[in-house]
Amino acid sequence: MAEEERLSTGSARPGQSGERADEADANPVEAGARAICGSEELSERGDGVRFEVDREGETLPAFAIRHEGRVRAYLNRCGHIAMELDWNHGKFFDAGGEYLICSTHGALYAPDSGACRGGPCRGAKLAALDVFESGGKVYLKTEG
Repeated sequence: MAEEERLSTGSARPGQSGERADEADANPVEAGARAICGSEELSERGDGVRFEVDREGETLPAFAIRHEGRVRAYLNRCGHIAMELDWNHGKFFDAGGEYLICSTHGALYAPDSGACRGGPCRGAKLAALDVFESGGKVYLKTEG
């Protein structure tokens, strides 16, 4: 990828304003990001990659998936009841690869937004995380 592709909404790219794209891409970790996995580990509507995030002194499970060519990441918590979604390690999509599904309750979520699309989640959303791809890796934008 010649230029970084921003994969979530509402956030600036990891570099400082006015910085050239190649300077920001040179070392995204120094720009406030943490590597999650290699880009090739996430296939379209395939298995997700699990990782952990620190939020308010807690270590929480999270996951990244690829949908319509873009990487998305969410906390691994159903909006219905705080249970992990995957029915088997890294298995987040339903059988048709259309929705993310909670293996415990059957709640369905849109992969592109985390919005509830059916089941007991009743309008709840998955908590989205700020991720991007650069240099063949997927990064989590860290707070700070």
